[in-house]
Order: sequence, then C-alpha cells, then structure tokens
Amino acid sequence: MLSPFLAYLLSVVVLCRIARSQYSSDQCSWRGSGLTHEGHTRDVEQVYLRCAQGFLEWLYPTGAIIVNLRPNTLSPAASLLSVCIKPSKESSGTHIYLDRLGKLRLLLHEEDQAEGKVHCFSIQDGALFIEAVPQRDISRKITAFQYELVNHRPGADPQSLSAPCQPCTDAEVLLAVCTSDFVAQGNILGVAEEDDQTSVTVSLSRLYRQKTQVFVSGGGRAKRWTGFVKMPSQCGVKPGEGEFLFTGTVRFGEAWLSCAPRYKDFLRVYQDAQQQGTNPCHLDTD
Repeated sequence: MLSPFLAYLLSVVVLCRIARSQYSSDQCSWRGSGLTHEGHTRDVEQVYLRCAQGFLEWLYPTGAIIVNLRPNTLSPAASLLSVCIKPSKESSGTHIYLDRLGKLRLLLHEEDQAEGKVHCFSIQDGALFIEAVPQRDISRKITAFQYELVNHRPGADPQSLSAPCQPCTDAEVLLAVCTSDFVAQGNILGVAEEDDQTSVTVSLSRLYRQKTQVFVSGGGRAKRWTGFVKMPSQCGVKPGEGEFLFTGTVRFGEAWLSCAPRYKDFLRVYQDAQQQGTNPCHLDTD
C-alpha cells in the first residue's frame, strides 16, 4: 500500500487530475462523495472553504481530498488565526493530516475521530489532507466535521480553544467588551471538572450580548439567565462571592471564558477610560 506522502506526490505530480464534486467547493461548507473518484482512487480533489465556520461531509471516501481553510478576506491578522475542527462521533473511513508544502503530519487517525474532540492548529500549519483508508465496503463510511476559524488572545496556545489562564490586562478587558461573542454580569454558582476542562455554572443578572443562545432566561419578575462557561482545568477556578464581568467566545455551541474580572474592577477601568476618552466602544453600565 502506498504511503500517504507517495500517494500525494503521484496524484499531484503524475496524474495531475482534479476530481469534481457534486457540489461547489468554494463556500462555507462542502458535501461530496467518493463515488466521483471511482476508477481514479489516486485522484486528489481540492476543496476551498472560505468562511469563519462551516462543515465538511465526505460520503463513501476513496482517494484523497485537500481542504484549504481560509478567511473570506485577506489581512495581515489572518496569519494569526487558528483552525479548530470537531469530528462527528460517527466520522470514519479516513486519516486526517496537515499538509504544509507537501510534508504531511498526522492530525487525526481514523479511530481518533470517533472521540468527537476538538483539535486546533495554526492556519500557517497548512491545509488538511484527508486520505481514505482502503476498504472493501465503503458504503458505511462517512467523514464529517465542523470547523471554525479562531482569533486567539496574544499568548494563547493555537492548539487550544481556550484563552490563557493569566488575568487580562486593562486594555484586553476593554477590547473584550467590544469583540467577545458574549458579555455578561453575574456570579459563579458552581464548578465541575470534565476531563481536561472545567465547566463553570453561572447566574447572570445582566446579559449585554450573546452571539448564540448559550445562556437561557429563567423567567420570573427578577430576570436572570443561567448557563455554563468552559475553561482549562489548570486555571483552578473556584466558586467565589461577588459579581464578575464574563466575556468570551462561542465555539461549537459552547461558551469559552476569556476575560472575567470582578465587576467592580471592570467598572473602575471602564470609567477611567471613559473619562480619558480611550474606550474602544460603549457599554451601558447604568
């Protein structure tokens, strides 16, 4: 059996043949079938996904595909992005590699995909080279994953969804208020450890913004919201008294904490910046 690298060279250099999928590939998501490779199992199809998030679904995989994940606009900041993929727990039939200038590095073995865990890498690490595992029966094989392009805080690990554990600077807090997927005021109800991450239960007295409905209203006259935010277990968060300003990102339907100063400390920083005219955006704190 040919190695992934040799198969890649043969397909690109010798065959120079690009298989066509049944759907357009220059978009946010892609769904294709390995049956279009039938008789050309060494063909490599190029897929271009140019959105902040989407999905890929490859039915009956044969041969290989190269998935190029890029933002839809070019800027110097684009080189700092990370790509995160979350395989479906039913995903099978392929190995997934990172392809940088023809050099392949294994990212996910076929068996790893069934865990459904999120895996991240720098956008500069290259494209995804997805190679079908030779099978006698491909009818039950589907490779599927969601992807998101992530803009990390400075100093964050590009292979992780979470922000670094150190407290945010005043400037980072003010910027987080403007750019985060969610901004809320509230307190911590409980903390639970889940594998290599911590799930924090929060009760919110004020919800300034949320990109998707990760926090739900409890109803009643005293309107409050509840939900969960994730963070690395090594951060060692504990339930504490007092109110916090919670900011962060929503990744694959889950809220991940970024900056979370005590609310009284945030107010001091915000009001000082307001007096100096250096606030990057306005937040109604009245």
